[in-house]
Amino acid sequence: MSTSFNRRAFSRLAAALAFSLGSLAAVPALAQGKVAMLLPGSINDQSWNASGYAAMVQLKEKGVETAYSENVPPADHIESMKDYARRGFNPVIGHSGRFLSAAQRVGPEFENTSFIVGSGAAGAGKNVVSIDYDNAQVGYLMGVLAARMSKTGKIASVNGLEGLPNMVQQVGGFRLGVKSVRPDAEVRVIYIKDMEDAASAKEAALALISGGADFVFGKLNAGQSGIIQAAKEKNVYTSGRSLAHAAAAPQNVVTSIVEKWDDMYVAAAAEVRAGTLKPTLVTYGYDAKGGPGADLRYSASAATGPMVPKEVVAELDALKKKFASGQLKLSVSKEDARGGL
Repeated sequence: MSTSFNRRAFSRLAAALAFSLGSLAAVPALAQGKVAMLLPGSINDQSWNASGYAAMVQLKEKGVETAYSENVPPADHIESMKDYARRGFNPVIGHSGRFLSAAQRVGPEFENTSFIVGSGAAGAGKNVVSIDYDNAQVGYLMGVLAARMSKTGKIASVNGLEGLPNMVQQVGGFRLGVKSVRPDAEVRVIYIKDMEDAASAKEAALALISGGADFVFGKLNAGQSGIIQAAKEKNVYTSGRSLAHAAAAPQNVVTSIVEKWDDMYVAAAAEVRAGTLKPTLVTYGYDAKGGPGADLRYSASAATGPMVPKEVVAELDALKKKFASGQLKLSVSKEDARGGL
């Protein structure tokens, strides 16, 4: 557990991991608040956990007292949440849908504390809220991009947490996106046990590539680096979850799904202070008033890498506009996110 923040390290994180296209919404002052976060992995993973940590740095800079615990195992979820609640932190954030059950257990015991679950599936009781970006929308965009970039027509995806609602949405959206522009393409999905396991992710990606896949998508935490290593070694295309991923393999990572958790958590924490946060699932997509909670970025100045044809970039921009206007709506099922073909 730590409440210290290295500003020089954050500058690097902010440039590589927490790139933001703009605030989701204007938020009231947060000074004098106390916010705590539990993270399932390391804040140095250049992926999921680093994006959560970036939000804590933003809150710290706004005058909020902050604390966080990284690498929190499931057995410690409940007690860690209780500890922060007893110490007056409000909200207490669980930066993963895996913290939802703990929040649901702890919430009734601490009715004056708001529990926010990042990438959760639902709210609960009077004080448990989930927030997330629209996984289906960005998954669909990545599916269209993968289909356009693939030469073999064999496209793959390596993921964790099979069956988790946001995973279903993104993996299912990806498959729907591929099929929307290339119905004859093969989409093979593999689920691994651990979101942090880069070795297993690399092994799975290499197996898919050996089977002919020339684009490997994925939704992992530290494990994402394994997919990128495999793609780089075999010179196929892939995607990342941060600008650092694109920088690590600029010839292979065509874009990254950059999640704006800093914006989303700052907005949610402000609502807690204002007493307006509702115990439900709040989703930020291209059709949200304040803008999407995630977007495709290759660098601070480009959405995709130079290998992506201009007409494909234009196609993706058109799809975003359709999402924003409500012209394009997605309905994703568990079958869409199934493992295998």
